[in-house]
Amino acid sequence: MKSLFASGRASSSRINRSLSGLLFGLMVLESGCDGTPGDVVASKSPVAVSSAPGVITLSSEESSRVGLVVQPVARNDFRTHRDFPAIVQPNQRNMAEITALVRGRVVEVYGELGQEVKANAPLAILYSSELGLAQSAYLKAKAKLHVAEQAFNRAQFLLQEQVIGEAELQRRQAELLSSQAEANESHDRLKLLGMNDEEFRRLESSRKIRSVVPIVAPFAGRIIGRKLTRGEVVETTENLFVIADLSEVWVQANIPEKDIPFAHSIHASGGTQVEVRINAYPREVFQGRITYVGDVLDPVTRTMQLRIELPNQDGRLKPEMFATIRLFSEAQPDRLAVPEAALQRDQGRTFVFVQRSLNEYELREVHVGESNGTVTAILGGLNEGESVVTHGAFVLKSELLKKPV
Repeated sequence: MKSLFASGRASSSRINRSLSGLLFGLMVLESGCDGTPGDVVASKSPVAVSSAPGVITLSSEESSRVGLVVQPVARNDFRTHRDFPAIVQPNQRNMAEITALVRGRVVEVYGELGQEVKANAPLAILYSSELGLAQSAYLKAKAKLHVAEQAFNRAQFLLQEQVIGEAELQRRQAELLSSQAEANESHDRLKLLGMNDEEFRRLESSRKIRSVVPIVAPFAGRIIGRKLTRGEVVETTENLFVIADLSEVWVQANIPEKDIPFAHSIHASGGTQVEVRINAYPREVFQGRITYVGDVLDPVTRTMQLRIELPNQDGRLKPEMFATIRLFSEAQPDRLAVPEAALQRDQGRTFVFVQRSLNEYELREVHVGESNGTVTAILGGLNEGESVVTHGAFVLKSELLKKPV
């Protein structure tokens, strides 16, 4: 009996211990479920959202870990700029498309593509039967004129001696006038075919016909186009050579219709200096000046032409290179502006984070003006001297927008 009681008491003691262990385990499990996930989340999120709407509180360590940079808002001179596509072109004032003044066959070609030539340097030689016929006609007209002049002088003498009548003098005078007209016509014809005064003197003294036509450079420059070969018959409508002085080039930009007031305001205020960036030289900025603002729009592209002149003494700028021009507005003094990185946007709103105290940052909606890509003008919502977050604002925005503001 004693043994059974003792056995019953031992069994009851083991059950009590098991129940106690089970209750303790449940308490530990409940405690773990309540505490562990919250601790994990808290360890992952460095930002604490304050109970005040639109305010975030960060400790100094958390601010350093996020990389926040704060900068006071200040007033400065503010300038905007706009970029427009452009293309490099030869200076049209120093470019010539050379044609033949007379139809002929090419017998010699001296000019080569890319060659530097001096003024009046020979480029090609043509043989023209048309020029030879015109010189022959001129010599005949001069000879006929000489005979008519002698006949008229002789008629004047005979009239004084009463050998002939006045009617004969008038007839010979008419022949003289006709011969003079023919000589003038043949002279002008040769001038149209390119003969100069020196060549006229040579022709009249030697009376030798030359049917060769020299093609010469009108000024010093570089041959950037050549469209003839030896033996080819060329017409007066064909361009044989293109010569350009590339020591100065044009940059032609196309200004969209919506940006024309901006370009006109700059030109009207006397702003002529422009930055030019050439695609071939991305790390360089060239300085040019505006020399022409278009008066009409291209009806197809709806753009206005703007011309900039650039020095090109080293010849690095080539026609047809792609470029971008940057026009700067006049400086607007005493304008409130913040760095572009300080501005955050969400659902049509633009806002910044203003530092209220050492560890508190307040979301502040602002009204913005123009931007120049680096800073943006502030029209409302901020005061001079207030400190805004200029680096790390996106982290604050991401955390704050998890809760309604």
